[in-house]
Amino acid sequence: MTAPADLNYTRDHEWVRLQGDIATIGITDHAQEELSDVVFVELPDLGDIEKASPTAVVESVKAASDIYAPISGEIIEVNTDLVVDPAKINTDPYGTGWIFKIRVSNPDQINDLMDAASYTSMVS
Repeated sequence: MTAPADLNYTRDHEWVRLQGDIATIGITDHAQEELSDVVFVELPDLGDIEKASPTAVVESVKAASDIYAPISGEIIEVNTDLVVDPAKINTDPYGTGWIFKIRVSNPDQINDLMDAASYTSMVS
């Protein structure tokens, strides 16, 4: 399992890459391993979202899992490549497997998330 040091993490196994006021969100390597083969992703609608709100669904051959907004803001982009190839979440969870992007309304919420060491400790 990998957990890049430049990301923040939630207890629900989402990762956040904050660049300026844009947060890119996906599920962690640990989460995709637990789900196994991802076969479908229900992407969120564009628009405002509150922290902890369910936003997307990832389905695998084993289970379906809700994805929650780790931070409040406006969903400005979704990864439509996942509609055609949801397995990108398995092969590159921190790169081409990202799920959506949020224009952050409260950047201080990033402080509520875990760093890589804390996340790794939680799942070990």
